[in-house]
Amino acid sequence: MSEEAILSSIEITESAQKYLGELLDKQNCEGIGIRIFVSDPGTPKAETCISYCRPGDEKEDDQIIELAGFKAHIEHRSLRFLEDAKVDYADNRFGGQLTIRAPNSRVPKVSDDSPVEDKINYVLHSEVNPGLAAHGGNVSLVEVTADGVAILQFGGGCQGCGMVDVTLKQGVEKTLIERIPELSGVRDMTDHTDTSNAYM
Repeated sequence: MSEEAILSSIEITESAQKYLGELLDKQNCEGIGIRIFVSDPGTPKAETCISYCRPGDEKEDDQIIELAGFKAHIEHRSLRFLEDAKVDYADNRFGGQLTIRAPNSRVPKVSDDSPVEDKINYVLHSEVNPGLAAHGGNVSLVEVTADGVAILQFGGGCQGCGMVDVTLKQGVEKTLIERIPELSGVRDMTDHTDTSNAYM
């Protein structure tokens, strides 16, 4: 699906635009808009977020949706994960609630031109974590350094496990570097002195 088609599939209802517009008015900031993005896109931890986008916060590759009195800046990296997303606002007895439904936010969508973070998350969640889950463990990406090293965080049964170095070197690092040639290495930032949940 083209970027234009994905952009036109994102729905921000009239009630949501009214509610967001009122919130923006209270900020007393000329030209303020909203930013819509997905954190940890394409993974089970994905969350769709809306934040303020003040003048100067715009990114060059943002996609823009013109709304009633303000602009929605769609983060370029998140765009394909926001296909068919819907932002709505409904009044209720507690005052009302803004909801964001993004059915594709957790669907792994990786292509050759995807950011390296998306490629790592895809491999971790589709190949690595299913194996670690058998031991009650998991691993997630914290960041990728400027020199191409993936910084990982182990959790669950992997934290405090005496075999984690073997798992990291022979399993996770080998798999990631085979699948993602842009990576120069993998490093673990987990505190393995905390053995409260360790499996071994």
